[in-house]
Amino acid sequence: MEWKRTREPADAWHMTDDLHAEHGKGDPFAAAIRATRMSMIITDPRQQDNPIVFANDAFLRLTGYERHEVLGKNCRFLQGPKTDKAAVEQIRVAIEEETDVSVDILNYRKGGSTFWNALYISPVSNDKGELQFFFASQLDVSDRKQSESRINADKDRFEKAVKERTAELEAALEAQTTLLHEVDHRVKNNLQMISSLIIMQRRTIRDEAIRRSLTTMLERIEALSTVHRRLYQSKDVSKFDVADFAKDLVTDLLTASGRSEISPALDLEPIVISAEKATPVALMVNELVTNALKHAFKSKPDGMSAGRLGIKMSQPDGHLNIEVSDDGVGMADANGDASFGMRLIKSLARQLHAEIEWRDTGPGTRVVISIPNEPQEKGNVS
Repeated sequence: MEWKRTREPADAWHMTDDLHAEHGKGDPFAAAIRATRMSMIITDPRQQDNPIVFANDAFLRLTGYERHEVLGKNCRFLQGPKTDKAAVEQIRVAIEEETDVSVDILNYRKGGSTFWNALYISPVSNDKGELQFFFASQLDVSDRKQSESRINADKDRFEKAVKERTAELEAALEAQTTLLHEVDHRVKNNLQMISSLIIMQRRTIRDEAIRRSLTTMLERIEALSTVHRRLYQSKDVSKFDVADFAKDLVTDLLTASGRSEISPALDLEPIVISAEKATPVALMVNELVTNALKHAFKSKPDGMSAGRLGIKMSQPDGHLNIEVSDDGVGMADANGDASFGMRLIKSLARQLHAEIEWRDTGPGTRVVISIPNEPQEKGNVS
């Protein structure tokens, strides 16, 4: 007889209608589960304690029991000390509610050895919907469970190693941060001491040219101090926001010069450079702004000369472009080598592989510096 897969549950009951409890003779379906290598049992919930009424040879081979040792018993005899109580409860609830259940559970053989059982239980009802049997299949999945256990153990070891390494890196970062704060403190103290020494020395000198030279040197040191402050206040000391520095520098220099009549015009993109470039770039900007304030806006007879000082920073093509412009009379020694400031700018430009150009804008002067720089990330601010 050929059985169709689309048979109704009632027909499935008739497939086991003539099942003999001990040997499973008489029904083709019963004969099939008796002969298969898949471990299978059938229990009868109509009897007290839902005992086993059929067990095939594969079940006996898997568990090590004889047929007479399992028939008439509830299959809980396969449980042991290490059987998961949650899995047992899951099976109990499924049987109570007459529903299917699939669960991996640790079972014990007759000799006491354990195996992981991929258990599947399904209720079987007659054509009236009355529960008749529970059908259960078992599959030894110990190898899979051992593999899962090894994977979990490897995962735990890996996570532990990552946690330990993270702790080491955090400790190293904390130590580095402490060191950076100490370096920051010492550098600030040293710069302050150098500034104080220059101020003290300037007070003792009567020669006005030397006094001006010392004042200019003091301005350069203050520019370096601004760079240092900006760098160590940022979250990443390896990067420097040159635009923010320029804002601070122009404000400080205009305040120090007392030239309130000069209007700053700032057009600054948020451009980040590496910390190694911070000092030479800052010194160049300081020199250009300082020279513009000193030389571009010559005093009128009344002692005051209004003007416009512009600074623009952009990076259109992989080069940081810095433009310092004014609408004054210009810098007379812009193309000469006599000025120490100009020699310093050219020296720093060579150090940065930068191109520098002085342009006569009539009136005024525009100095353009083009410095190779790393591509900018969106929203990149120190």
